[in-house]
Amino acid sequence: MLYIGCHLSSVKGFEHMGKEAVRIGANTFQFFTRNPRGGGAKAIDPEDAKRFLTLAAENGFGKLVAHAPYTLNPCSATEKVRDFAFFAMEDDMKRMEYIPGNYYNFHPGSHVGQGTEQGIALIIELLNRIIKPEQQTTILLETMAGKGSEIGGRFEELKAIIDGVHHQDKIGVCLDTCHVSDAGYDIINDLDGVLAQFDSIIGLQKLCALHINDSLNPVGARKDRHAKIGEGHLGTETIVKVINHPKLKGLPCILETPNELDGYAKEIEMLRSAYK
Repeated sequence: MLYIGCHLSSVKGFEHMGKEAVRIGANTFQFFTRNPRGGGAKAIDPEDAKRFLTLAAENGFGKLVAHAPYTLNPCSATEKVRDFAFFAMEDDMKRMEYIPGNYYNFHPGSHVGQGTEQGIALIIELLNRIIKPEQQTTILLETMAGKGSEIGGRFEELKAIIDGVHHQDKIGVCLDTCHVSDAGYDIINDLDGVLAQFDSIIGLQKLCALHINDSLNPVGARKDRHAKIGEGHLGTETIVKVINHPKLKGLPCILETPNELDGYAKEIEMLRSAYK
């Protein structure tokens, strides 16, 4: 089964997002838990969440991927920024329990001159404050492009974070095709090799979701600029290989390409037709 969707606006609630997903042929989706460039969050309507869960069951939805705001930086050199990361993630974990059993993805952050080791230590500290054994949400570390002082551009960095988390069953990885290519992993010519490397360092059992994006930049550019499928350096053939790879089948595939809903619908239809 190909579980594929895109990023949807959460302004009108879960049920509305579910209906939008069905309309464009999706059976999963991603949404921001709160303002992506700020921090405010709309109150959750429990009845809306219940209606969505019914709709999702009726339409065979896969797991959803919630996304933390871009302003969240758990390894900032500034205490105030780290405090916001704690507040937002702690609140988001409570909010995610209205739709239990799904994923919460976040960018590990930028150490801003403190060094990778200190940045990783701060991320681990935050996660161990946030993660509770009873939560039903799995938190995902996103693979990053490695620009600037970003953490997560190397599999070893994500492994170090995971190793430091107390509740290992509550942590996983979301692999972004644009980011991982920009970080220097050649999924165009050696997808098998990249996945083998991921498996040897982190373990494929920790790979829970995929961000499906083409890239405006070549392998190793460390830029992070997404492109529509087939309009970047990865190309349609590479993306089709990703969704059809036997070690990746069944994972939710989230499109973050620069599209409106009609564009996403076309990409979803195209990738469904190429799924074997």
